[in-house]
Amino acid sequence: MSSISVLGIFVADLVFFGKEIPSKGQSVLGNDYKVGPGGKGSNQAITIAKLGGNVDFITKIGKDSYGEMALNIYKEANVKTDSVSIDNNYPTGVAGIMVDKQGNNAINVIAGASGKITDQDINKNLETIKNSKVFLTQLETPHDVTITALKLAKENDCITILNPAPAREIVESDFKFIDYFTPNETEAEFYLNQKLSSDDDIKNAASKFLDKGVKNIIITLGEKGAYFANNEQNFFVQSHNLKEKVIDTTGAGDVFNGALAFSLANDTNIKDAIIFANKVAGISTTRLGAANSVPTLNEVVSY
Repeated sequence: MSSISVLGIFVADLVFFGKEIPSKGQSVLGNDYKVGPGGKGSNQAITIAKLGGNVDFITKIGKDSYGEMALNIYKEANVKTDSVSIDNNYPTGVAGIMVDKQGNNAINVIAGASGKITDQDINKNLETIKNSKVFLTQLETPHDVTITALKLAKENDCITILNPAPAREIVESDFKFIDYFTPNETEAEFYLNQKLSSDDDIKNAASKFLDKGVKNIIITLGEKGAYFANNEQNFFVQSHNLKEKVIDTTGAGDVFNGALAFSLANDTNIKDAIIFANKVAGISTTRLGAANSVPTLNEVVSY
């Protein structure tokens, strides 16, 4: 089985459910509260593992109860932890998540120990990256470290995926290290400084990313699906028709990227890979939580 390595952060998700997400200066009464695993990279690694993939997660956690929670979850999900290091000086990160009755969310992330990953940590795990067919990362880890890891992965013939979340500046010359760039609409708007209000806007945006040096662009569109383009083909993929109501979209983008990496590692053609990723992410939105909502491969196949 082809190996996948994921660089990212783990945080403990502190999730607050209520009728609405409070606006500035507003207090609201919620109706439920949960603590669970989170962090984009962690969610992606768990997704890959739950689908049956062979995945290493490169991260840092603190020596505390949330760090212990992470290790227990990775053991249960079959995420390899050889590249998970313990930081004695910084706590494990946390994320405060507000979820409204429609399943929409707003998130504040404190990276903690994961935010202290250095180039030295990447070099220490270079063999793990070298042995991977696919390398997946986001922008929650320190920016320079993320770019260093992408360069090393590309130099070692990995398929590289950058999920640019949260959206942060990327030097134009660094786009060439990205095989698959997977922004959502908001992130795409950030990088291009333009609104995406129509299908034509989305197509135009994808072309601009290709001009920057990205080899393949996937703009995720939530309930509308996704749009793919490279220099040879382009197409929209509709979201999966769900049997249940959407109740929590937290982590859906992470699940999409994890499922995409899993498919690419198994040589799935890109259209089928996106259809599969949409389905896995869609199923996750019918369940509460982020990593906790990820279906197994058997659940996806039988859905």
